[in-house]
Amino acid sequence: MSSTQLRVFLLFSAGYFVSYVFRGVNLGFAPFITHDLGLSATDLGLLTSLYFLGFAGAQIPAGVLLDHFGARRVTAVTLLFAALGIWVFGAAHSVGMMMLGRLLIGVGVSVCLGAAFKALAQHFAAARLPLMNGLVMAIGGFGGVMVGSPLTWVLSFASWRTVCIGLGLLTVLVAVAQWTLVPDTKETHHQASLGVQFKGTLHILRSAAFWKIASFSVLTQGVFYAMQSLWVGAWLRDVQGFEPREAAALVSILGFAMMAGCVGFGAAARSLERRGVSLYVFCGIGMALFVVIQLLIMFSAPLPASLLWAAYGIFGGTGILSYAVMARHFPAQMIGRVNTTLTLIIFLLIFGFQIGVGAILSRWPASGGHYPVAAHLTAWGILVALQVLSAIWYVLPSRTRLQPMQVRAEQQV
Repeated sequence: MSSTQLRVFLLFSAGYFVSYVFRGVNLGFAPFITHDLGLSATDLGLLTSLYFLGFAGAQIPAGVLLDHFGARRVTAVTLLFAALGIWVFGAAHSVGMMMLGRLLIGVGVSVCLGAAFKALAQHFAAARLPLMNGLVMAIGGFGGVMVGSPLTWVLSFASWRTVCIGLGLLTVLVAVAQWTLVPDTKETHHQASLGVQFKGTLHILRSAAFWKIASFSVLTQGVFYAMQSLWVGAWLRDVQGFEPREAAALVSILGFAMMAGCVGFGAAARSLERRGVSLYVFCGIGMALFVVIQLLIMFSAPLPASLLWAAYGIFGGTGILSYAVMARHFPAQMIGRVNTTLTLIIFLLIFGFQIGVGAILSRWPASGGHYPVAAHLTAWGILVALQVLSAIWYVLPSRTRLQPMQVRAEQQV
Protein backbone atom coordinates (compact mmCIF):
# COMPACT_ATOMS: atom_id res chain seq x y z
CA MET A 1 0.00 0.00 0.00
CA SER A 2 1.48 3.35 -1.06
CA SER A 3 1.63 6.38 1.26
CA THR A 4 -1.17 8.04 -0.74
CA GLN A 5 -3.36 4.96 -0.49
CA LEU A 6 -2.66 4.74 3.25
CA ARG A 7 -3.68 8.37 3.80
CA VAL A 8 -6.87 7.91 1.81
CA PHE A 9 -7.72 4.75 3.72
CA LEU A 10 -7.01 6.13 7.20
CA LEU A 11 -8.64 9.55 6.82
CA PHE A 12 -11.83 8.31 5.19
CA SER A 13 -11.99 5.50 7.75
CA ALA A 14 -11.75 8.16 10.47
CA GLY A 15 -14.72 9.93 8.93
CA TYR A 16 -16.76 6.75 8.99
CA PHE A 17 -15.68 6.09 12.58
CA VAL A 18 -17.11 9.47 13.59
CA SER A 19 -20.29 8.66 11.66
CA TYR A 20 -20.64 5.36 13.50
CA VAL A 21 -20.15 6.94 16.93
CA PHE A 22 -22.92 9.44 16.17
CA ARG A 23 -25.12 6.61 14.96
CA GLY A 24 -25.03 4.72 18.24
CA VAL A 25 -24.29 7.37 20.85
CA ASN A 26 -27.93 7.50 21.97
CA LEU A 27 -27.54 3.90 23.10
CA GLY A 28 -25.46 5.24 25.99
CA PHE A 29 -27.33 8.53 26.28
CA ALA A 30 -30.77 6.88 26.37
CA PRO A 31 -31.18 6.44 30.17
CA PHE A 32 -30.04 10.02 30.80
CA ILE A 33 -32.10 11.83 28.16
CA THR A 34 -35.12 9.63 28.91
CA HIS A 35 -34.89 10.64 32.57
CA ASP A 36 -34.26 14.33 31.80
CA LEU A 37 -37.13 14.70 29.33
CA GLY A 38 -39.49 11.87 30.37
CA LEU A 39 -39.45 10.17 26.95
CA SER A 40 -41.46 7.06 26.00
CA ALA A 41 -40.04 4.26 23.84
CA THR A 42 -41.76 5.80 20.81
CA ASP A 43 -40.24 9.23 21.59
CA LEU A 44 -36.79 7.76 22.03
CA GLY A 45 -37.07 5.76 18.83
CA LEU A 46 -38.18 8.84 16.88
CA LEU A 47 -35.46 11.07 18.35
CA THR A 48 -32.70 8.56 17.66
CA SER A 49 -33.95 7.65 14.19
CA LEU A 50 -33.94 11.28 13.02
CA TYR A 51 -30.20 10.79 12.48
CA PHE A 52 -31.07 8.14 9.90
CA LEU A 53 -33.76 10.33 8.34
CA GLY A 54 -31.31 13.20 7.88
CA PHE A 55 -28.70 10.74 6.62
CA ALA A 56 -31.11 9.15 4.15
CA GLY A 57 -32.56 12.44 2.93
CA ALA A 58 -29.11 13.69 1.97
CA GLN A 59 -28.02 10.59 0.06
CA ILE A 60 -29.19 11.45 -3.46
CA PRO A 61 -27.71 14.97 -3.55
CA ALA A 62 -24.65 13.65 -1.69
CA GLY A 63 -24.04 11.05 -4.39
CA VAL A 64 -24.26 13.66 -7.12
CA LEU A 65 -21.95 16.02 -5.23
CA LEU A 66 -19.42 13.24 -4.61
CA ASP A 67 -19.31 12.38 -8.31
CA HIS A 68 -19.16 16.07 -9.28
CA PHE A 69 -16.77 17.63 -6.73
CA GLY A 70 -14.91 14.64 -5.31
CA ALA A 71 -14.85 12.89 -1.95
CA ARG A 72 -12.33 15.14 -0.19
CA ARG A 73 -14.15 18.46 -0.57
CA VAL A 74 -17.66 17.14 0.06
CA THR A 75 -16.82 15.07 3.13
CA ALA A 76 -14.72 17.74 4.84
CA VAL A 77 -17.43 20.37 4.45
CA THR A 78 -20.39 18.23 5.44
CA LEU A 79 -18.67 16.98 8.60
CA LEU A 80 -18.88 20.54 9.91
CA PHE A 81 -22.68 20.21 9.86
CA ALA A 82 -22.34 17.12 12.03
CA ALA A 83 -20.21 19.05 14.54
CA LEU A 84 -22.84 21.79 14.65
CA GLY A 85 -25.56 19.17 15.09
CA ILE A 86 -23.99 17.47 18.11
CA TRP A 87 -23.42 20.83 19.75
CA VAL A 88 -27.09 21.76 19.19
CA PHE A 89 -28.14 18.37 20.55
CA GLY A 90 -25.94 18.71 23.64
CA ALA A 91 -27.13 22.24 24.41
CA ALA A 92 -30.83 21.52 23.85
CA HIS A 93 -33.39 21.56 26.66
CA SER A 94 -36.37 20.61 24.50
CA VAL A 95 -37.17 17.61 22.34
CA GLY A 96 -37.61 19.86 19.31
CA MET A 97 -34.06 21.22 19.48
CA MET A 98 -32.67 17.74 20.11
CA MET A 99 -34.48 16.54 16.98
CA LEU A 100 -32.94 19.39 15.00
CA GLY A 101 -29.51 18.41 16.28
CA ARG A 102 -29.96 14.76 15.30
CA LEU A 103 -31.12 15.79 11.82
CA LEU A 104 -28.05 17.99 11.35
CA ILE A 105 -25.79 15.16 12.49
CA GLY A 106 -27.39 12.78 10.02
CA VAL A 107 -26.97 15.22 7.14
CA GLY A 108 -23.41 16.00 8.21
CA VAL A 109 -22.16 12.41 8.16
CA SER A 110 -24.32 11.32 5.23
CA VAL A 111 -21.41 11.15 2.78
CA CYS A 112 -18.85 9.43 5.03
CA LEU A 113 -19.49 5.86 3.88
CA GLY A 114 -20.17 6.62 0.22
CA ALA A 115 -17.15 8.93 0.06
CA ALA A 116 -14.90 6.28 1.57
CA PHE A 117 -16.03 3.64 -0.92
CA LYS A 118 -15.69 6.06 -3.82
CA ALA A 119 -12.19 7.13 -2.75
CA LEU A 120 -11.11 3.51 -2.34
CA ALA A 121 -12.50 2.64 -5.79
CA GLN A 122 -10.37 5.45 -7.23
CA HIS A 123 -7.14 4.42 -5.51
CA PHE A 124 -7.32 0.61 -5.28
CA ALA A 125 -7.78 -2.21 -7.80
CA ALA A 126 -11.29 -3.67 -8.03
CA ALA A 127 -10.07 -7.06 -6.76
CA ARG A 128 -8.97 -5.43 -3.49
CA LEU A 129 -12.22 -3.54 -2.84
CA PRO A 130 -14.03 -6.23 -0.78
CA LEU A 131 -11.11 -6.32 1.67
CA MET A 132 -10.53 -2.54 1.73
CA ASN A 133 -14.25 -1.83 2.12
CA GLY A 134 -14.31 -4.36 4.93
CA LEU A 135 -11.37 -2.65 6.65
CA VAL A 136 -13.15 0.71 6.48
CA MET A 137 -16.25 -0.90 7.95
CA ALA A 138 -14.11 -2.46 10.68
CA ILE A 139 -12.62 0.88 11.73
CA GLY A 140 -16.06 2.44 11.58
CA GLY A 141 -17.37 -0.49 13.58
CA PHE A 142 -14.96 0.48 16.34
CA GLY A 143 -17.37 3.37 16.86
CA GLY A 144 -19.92 0.71 17.76
CA VAL A 145 -17.50 -0.56 20.39
CA MET A 146 -16.99 2.93 21.79
CA VAL A 147 -20.72 3.46 22.46
CA GLY A 148 -20.72 0.32 24.64
CA SER A 149 -18.55 -0.01 27.75
CA PRO A 150 -16.21 2.95 26.97
CA LEU A 151 -19.10 5.42 26.70
CA THR A 152 -20.72 3.96 29.83
CA TRP A 153 -17.43 4.51 31.67
CA VAL A 154 -17.10 8.12 30.44
CA LEU A 155 -20.68 8.88 31.47
CA SER A 156 -19.86 7.73 34.98
CA PHE A 157 -17.81 10.90 35.52
CA ALA A 158 -18.88 13.27 32.70
CA SER A 159 -22.34 14.46 31.67
CA TRP A 160 -23.78 13.50 28.31
CA ARG A 161 -23.74 17.19 27.37
CA THR A 162 -19.98 17.37 27.98
CA VAL A 163 -19.51 14.29 25.80
CA CYS A 164 -21.38 16.09 23.02
CA ILE A 165 -18.89 18.98 23.14
CA GLY A 166 -15.98 16.55 22.84
CA LEU A 167 -17.57 14.72 19.91
CA GLY A 168 -18.04 18.01 18.07
CA LEU A 169 -14.36 18.91 18.50
CA LEU A 170 -13.30 15.45 17.26
CA THR A 171 -15.49 15.89 14.17
CA VAL A 172 -13.95 19.26 13.32
CA LEU A 173 -10.48 17.75 13.68
CA VAL A 174 -11.31 14.95 11.23
CA ALA A 175 -12.80 17.44 8.75
CA VAL A 176 -9.68 19.61 8.81
CA ALA A 177 -7.42 16.57 8.38
CA GLN A 178 -9.40 15.38 5.35
CA TRP A 179 -9.35 18.82 3.74
CA THR A 180 -5.60 19.28 4.17
CA LEU A 181 -4.16 15.77 3.86
CA VAL A 182 -6.31 13.84 1.35
CA PRO A 183 -5.03 14.14 -2.24
CA ASP A 184 -7.32 15.44 -4.95
CA THR A 185 -8.42 12.95 -7.59
CA LYS A 186 -9.16 14.07 -11.12
CA GLU A 187 -12.83 13.45 -11.96
CA THR A 188 -12.96 12.42 -15.63
CA HIS A 189 -16.71 13.09 -15.74
CA HIS A 190 -16.53 16.47 -14.02
CA GLN A 191 -17.84 18.21 -17.13
CA ALA A 192 -21.28 16.63 -16.81
CA SER A 193 -23.90 19.01 -15.43
CA LEU A 194 -25.57 18.38 -12.08
CA GLY A 195 -28.88 17.93 -13.90
CA VAL A 196 -27.47 15.18 -16.06
CA GLN A 197 -25.98 13.48 -13.03
CA PHE A 198 -29.33 13.52 -11.22
CA LYS A 199 -30.77 11.74 -14.26
CA GLY A 200 -28.06 9.13 -13.78
CA THR A 201 -29.35 8.54 -10.25
CA LEU A 202 -32.86 7.97 -11.60
CA HIS A 203 -31.40 5.45 -14.03
CA ILE A 204 -29.89 3.56 -11.08
CA LEU A 205 -33.25 3.46 -9.30
CA ARG A 206 -34.85 2.02 -12.45
CA SER A 207 -32.15 -0.65 -12.81
CA ALA A 208 -33.35 -4.21 -12.26
CA ALA A 209 -29.75 -5.24 -11.50
CA PHE A 210 -29.52 -2.68 -8.72
CA TRP A 211 -32.64 -3.96 -6.97
CA LYS A 212 -31.66 -7.60 -7.41
CA ILE A 213 -28.32 -6.98 -5.72
CA ALA A 214 -29.78 -4.69 -3.05
CA SER A 215 -32.87 -6.69 -2.02
CA PHE A 216 -31.58 -8.89 0.81
CA SER A 217 -28.74 -6.58 1.77
CA VAL A 218 -30.83 -3.52 2.60
CA LEU A 219 -33.15 -5.51 4.89
CA THR A 220 -30.36 -7.21 6.85
CA GLN A 221 -28.34 -4.02 7.16
CA GLY A 222 -31.42 -2.06 8.16
CA VAL A 223 -32.25 -4.52 10.93
CA PHE A 224 -28.67 -4.86 12.13
CA TYR A 225 -28.04 -1.14 12.52
CA ALA A 226 -31.51 -0.34 13.87
CA MET A 227 -31.00 -2.84 16.66
CA GLN A 228 -27.30 -2.21 17.29
CA SER A 229 -27.64 1.56 17.54
CA LEU A 230 -30.62 1.60 19.92
CA TRP A 231 -32.72 -1.46 20.77
CA VAL A 232 -30.05 -4.10 21.51
CA GLY A 233 -29.50 -2.56 24.93
CA ALA A 234 -33.21 -2.75 25.78
CA TRP A 235 -33.36 -6.37 24.60
CA LEU A 236 -30.38 -7.35 26.76
CA ARG A 237 -31.89 -5.69 29.83
CA ASP A 238 -35.57 -6.59 29.37
CA VAL A 239 -35.41 -10.03 27.76
CA GLN A 240 -32.12 -11.48 28.92
CA GLY A 241 -32.04 -9.75 32.30
CA PHE A 242 -28.55 -8.25 32.14
CA GLU A 243 -27.52 -5.32 34.30
CA PRO A 244 -26.68 -2.09 32.40
CA ARG A 245 -22.90 -2.62 32.64
CA GLU A 246 -23.20 -6.24 31.48
CA ALA A 247 -25.40 -5.13 28.58
CA ALA A 248 -22.88 -2.42 27.64
CA ALA A 249 -20.09 -5.01 27.65
CA LEU A 250 -22.05 -7.23 25.25
CA VAL A 251 -22.68 -4.22 22.98
CA SER A 252 -18.90 -3.71 22.84
CA ILE A 253 -18.36 -7.40 22.09
CA LEU A 254 -20.88 -7.07 19.26
CA GLY A 255 -18.94 -4.08 17.91
CA PHE A 256 -15.59 -5.87 18.04
CA ALA A 257 -17.14 -8.91 16.36
CA MET A 258 -18.54 -6.75 13.57
CA MET A 259 -15.06 -5.32 12.99
CA ALA A 260 -13.61 -8.82 12.74
CA GLY A 261 -16.43 -9.94 10.46
CA CYS A 262 -15.98 -7.06 8.04
CA VAL A 263 -12.27 -7.75 7.66
CA GLY A 264 -12.64 -11.53 7.61
CA PHE A 265 -15.45 -11.60 5.07
CA GLY A 266 -13.64 -9.07 2.88
CA ALA A 267 -10.52 -11.23 2.82
CA ALA A 268 -12.49 -14.46 2.38
CA ALA A 269 -14.51 -13.00 -0.50
CA ARG A 270 -11.36 -12.29 -2.50
CA SER A 271 -9.97 -15.76 -1.80
CA LEU A 272 -13.22 -17.55 -2.68
CA GLU A 273 -13.65 -15.58 -5.91
CA ARG A 274 -10.33 -17.02 -7.06
CA ARG A 275 -11.88 -20.45 -6.46
CA GLY A 276 -14.97 -19.68 -8.50
CA VAL A 277 -17.40 -18.61 -5.74
CA SER A 278 -19.10 -15.39 -6.80
CA LEU A 279 -19.23 -12.40 -4.46
CA TYR A 280 -23.02 -12.30 -4.88
CA VAL A 281 -23.41 -15.90 -3.62
CA PHE A 282 -20.93 -15.46 -0.77
CA CYS A 283 -22.70 -12.30 0.38
CA GLY A 284 -26.06 -14.12 0.31
CA ILE A 285 -24.76 -17.00 2.43
CA GLY A 286 -23.43 -14.61 5.06
CA MET A 287 -26.71 -12.70 5.24
CA ALA A 288 -28.68 -15.95 5.55
CA LEU A 289 -26.50 -16.95 8.51
CA PHE A 290 -27.23 -13.56 10.07
CA VAL A 291 -30.95 -14.37 9.99
CA VAL A 292 -30.25 -17.75 11.60
CA ILE A 293 -28.34 -16.04 14.43
CA GLN A 294 -31.30 -13.76 15.08
CA LEU A 295 -33.58 -16.78 15.40
CA LEU A 296 -31.16 -18.40 17.86
CA ILE A 297 -31.21 -15.24 19.97
CA MET A 298 -34.98 -14.97 19.85
CA PHE A 299 -35.52 -18.58 20.88
CA SER A 300 -32.93 -18.40 23.68
CA ALA A 301 -30.58 -21.02 22.26
CA PRO A 302 -28.57 -22.69 25.06
CA LEU A 303 -25.34 -20.94 24.11
CA PRO A 304 -23.28 -18.27 25.93
CA ALA A 305 -24.71 -14.79 25.37
CA SER A 306 -21.26 -13.49 24.42
CA LEU A 307 -21.01 -16.12 21.67
CA LEU A 308 -24.46 -15.37 20.24
CA TRP A 309 -23.94 -11.61 20.21
CA ALA A 310 -20.46 -11.99 18.77
CA ALA A 311 -21.99 -14.06 15.96
CA TYR A 312 -24.65 -11.38 15.51
CA GLY A 313 -21.88 -8.81 15.01
CA ILE A 314 -19.76 -11.02 12.75
CA PHE A 315 -22.56 -11.85 10.31
CA GLY A 316 -24.42 -8.56 10.69
CA GLY A 317 -21.97 -6.70 8.49
CA THR A 318 -21.94 -9.26 5.67
CA GLY A 319 -24.35 -7.24 3.56
CA ILE A 320 -21.71 -4.55 3.16
CA LEU A 321 -20.16 -6.77 0.47
CA SER A 322 -23.02 -5.67 -1.77
CA TYR A 323 -21.21 -2.35 -2.26
CA ALA A 324 -18.33 -4.26 -3.88
CA VAL A 325 -20.85 -6.24 -5.95
CA MET A 326 -22.31 -2.96 -7.18
CA ALA A 327 -18.83 -1.75 -8.19
CA ARG A 328 -18.62 -4.72 -10.59
CA HIS A 329 -21.88 -3.86 -12.35
CA PHE A 330 -21.88 -0.06 -12.71
CA PRO A 331 -19.43 2.35 -14.41
CA ALA A 332 -16.79 3.99 -12.23
CA GLN A 333 -18.21 7.48 -12.80
CA MET A 334 -21.51 6.40 -11.23
CA ILE A 335 -20.13 4.66 -8.13
CA GLY A 336 -20.68 7.67 -5.87
CA ARG A 337 -24.38 7.74 -6.79
CA VAL A 338 -24.75 3.95 -6.69
CA ASN A 339 -23.23 3.79 -3.19
CA THR A 340 -25.28 6.65 -1.80
CA THR A 341 -28.49 5.32 -3.38
CA LEU A 342 -27.91 1.96 -1.69
CA THR A 343 -27.10 3.72 1.58
CA LEU A 344 -30.26 5.83 1.22
CA ILE A 345 -32.45 2.76 1.14
CA ILE A 346 -30.64 1.15 4.08
CA PHE A 347 -30.96 4.23 6.24
CA LEU A 348 -34.61 4.78 5.37
CA LEU A 349 -35.18 1.24 6.61
CA ILE A 350 -33.16 1.88 9.78
CA PHE A 351 -35.28 4.98 10.40
CA GLY A 352 -38.49 3.02 9.90
CA PHE A 353 -37.34 0.03 11.95
CA GLN A 354 -36.25 2.12 14.93
CA ILE A 355 -39.57 3.95 15.04
CA GLY A 356 -41.49 0.74 14.36
CA VAL A 357 -39.81 -1.19 17.18
CA GLY A 358 -40.45 1.70 19.57
CA ALA A 359 -44.10 1.88 18.52
CA ILE A 360 -44.56 -1.88 19.02
CA LEU A 361 -42.90 -1.81 22.45
CA SER A 362 -45.09 1.11 23.50
CA ARG A 363 -48.22 -0.99 22.91
CA TRP A 364 -47.30 -2.86 26.11
CA PRO A 365 -47.15 -1.07 29.48
CA ALA A 366 -43.63 -0.56 30.77
CA SER A 367 -42.72 -1.59 34.31
CA GLY A 368 -39.79 0.18 35.91
CA GLY A 369 -38.53 1.26 32.50
CA HIS A 370 -38.66 -2.30 31.13
CA TYR A 371 -40.95 -3.72 28.45
CA PRO A 372 -42.37 -7.28 28.47
CA VAL A 373 -40.57 -10.10 26.69
CA ALA A 374 -43.61 -10.57 24.42
CA ALA A 375 -43.27 -7.00 23.17
CA HIS A 376 -39.64 -7.49 22.14
CA LEU A 377 -40.33 -10.87 20.53
CA THR A 378 -43.20 -9.41 18.51
CA ALA A 379 -41.05 -6.57 17.19
CA TRP A 380 -38.09 -8.74 16.27
CA GLY A 381 -40.31 -11.47 14.84
CA ILE A 382 -41.70 -8.99 12.32
CA LEU A 383 -38.17 -7.92 11.34
CA VAL A 384 -37.08 -11.53 10.82
CA ALA A 385 -40.13 -12.27 8.67
CA LEU A 386 -39.27 -9.32 6.39
CA GLN A 387 -35.70 -10.58 6.04
CA VAL A 388 -36.85 -14.08 5.14
CA LEU A 389 -39.08 -12.68 2.38
CA SER A 390 -36.21 -10.61 0.99
CA ALA A 391 -33.94 -13.69 1.09
CA ILE A 392 -36.41 -15.57 -1.10
CA TRP A 393 -36.33 -12.77 -3.67
CA TYR A 394 -32.53 -12.68 -3.53
CA VAL A 395 -32.16 -16.35 -4.47
CA LEU A 396 -34.92 -16.51 -7.09
CA PRO A 397 -33.64 -16.65 -10.69
CA SER A 398 -33.43 -13.21 -12.24
CA ARG A 399 -34.72 -12.26 -15.67
CA THR A 400 -31.91 -9.71 -15.82
CA ARG A 401 -28.41 -11.15 -16.00
CA LEU A 402 -26.04 -9.41 -13.60
CA GLN A 403 -23.36 -8.48 -16.10
CA PRO A 404 -20.46 -6.15 -15.30
CA MET A 405 -20.91 -2.52 -16.22
CA GLN A 406 -24.54 -3.03 -17.10
CA VAL A 407 -25.45 0.64 -17.24
CA ARG A 408 -23.66 1.40 -20.49
CA ALA A 409 -26.17 4.06 -21.43
CA GLU A 410 -24.76 6.14 -18.60
CA GLN A 411 -21.07 5.87 -19.54
CA GLN A 412 -20.83 9.59 -20.21
CA VAL A 413 -22.80 10.76 -17.16
